Amino acid sequence: MKNSTLIPALAVVAAMLVNGCSGGAKKGAGAGAPVLAATAVETNVPVQINPPPVGHVLPYSTVTIRPQVGGVISQVHFQEGQEVKKDDRLFTIDPRPMQAALDAARAARARDQAQLENARIQFDREQKLFEQKLVSQDEFDTSKAGLDALTGTVAADQAAITNAELNLEYTEIRAPFDGRTGSLQFHEGNVVKSPDDTLLTINQIHPIYVAFAVPEQYLPEIKREMREKTLKVTATFQNMDAPPQGELTFIDNAVDTLTGTIQLRATFPNEDGTLWPGQFVQVAVMLAELTNAIVVPSEAVQTGQDGDFIYVVKPDQTVEQQPVTIGITYQGRTVVQSGLKAGETVVTDGQLRLEPGVKVSIKSAILSTNAP
Repeated sequence: MKNSTLIPALAVVAAMLVNGCSGGAKKGAGAGAPVLAATAVETNVPVQINPPPVGHVLPYSTVTIRPQVGGVISQVHFQEGQEVKKDDRLFTIDPRPMQAALDAARAARARDQAQLENARIQFDREQKLFEQKLVSQDEFDTSKAGLDALTGTVAADQAAITNAELNLEYTEIRAPFDGRTGSLQFHEGNVVKSPDDTLLTINQIHPIYVAFAVPEQYLPEIKREMREKTLKVTATFQNMDAPPQGELTFIDNAVDTLTGTIQLRATFPNEDGTLWPGQFVQVAVMLAELTNAIVVPSEAVQTGQDGDFIYVVKPDQTVEQQPVTIGITYQGRTVVQSGLKAGETVVTDGQLRLEPGVKVSIKSAILSTNAP
């Protein structure tokens, strides 16, 4: 009796479940398949090297400061890491020994000049006597030789003075160009030796270089574009707000046979010091620009047996599968060369449950009104 009562009850429950499921299915079918969608837009898209190469930031110029005279550092005129201008004083080496050498050279010249004047007077006298045949040829030649020797001595004294003046000038070490100083290797009171000791390294970072390599297949296009215009380059790294803008200024004269790449270098003004020597950055080289291109999110493009296609949402909320020809991809968006018009709504997510003619329900329409 218990079993006979239980079987009809189970049948009723099963019928209720079937009816509930059937009703739910009809409700879902009426609402349409949920999808995400976006609007195809017409905009300008830059043509860049893909994938973007990694670049290495290099100083525009680097100089190693070494003393040209030895001595004791009497003063340091800058702070480590400071920006310096061309001809700013960096170090002063104790000038007193150089000043003493200069004074001695000047004194020697004054002495020898006096002797030269005396020798010139004697030679003039000997020349007159020789013309009157009152002195011999040997006496005349000896007088002339003495005059010539003293003339050479005075010339040597002048050279010694010039050298001493240079050495005195070298005690003031100045910046050769605008740049940023590095770590200080010697401090006040240290004795430095010329030219072995390295006092400091200065990097010029305004402007600055970014060196990078691209596959050799891009070389013909790069050369062709550079003949017509200046190629713009941007450099980015993590946590950067606005990528710096530069220009491609150098192409190496040979392709690296080991890697199949060509070395390039871009110059950036770097006025705000965003780029720093030694950094690694992602480089974008703008080869050209596609104008009035049709662009959709890359997720909208699907690949089938017959090629690429996109699901387009028609006004009656059903989808149509449209074959397309795609172009470049830039920042998550793909250029559609043919098969789509600006303003059409395309499915970006949920394509697996679709087929032509299926009704859809757009859960979140993303209007792609911003240019890439």
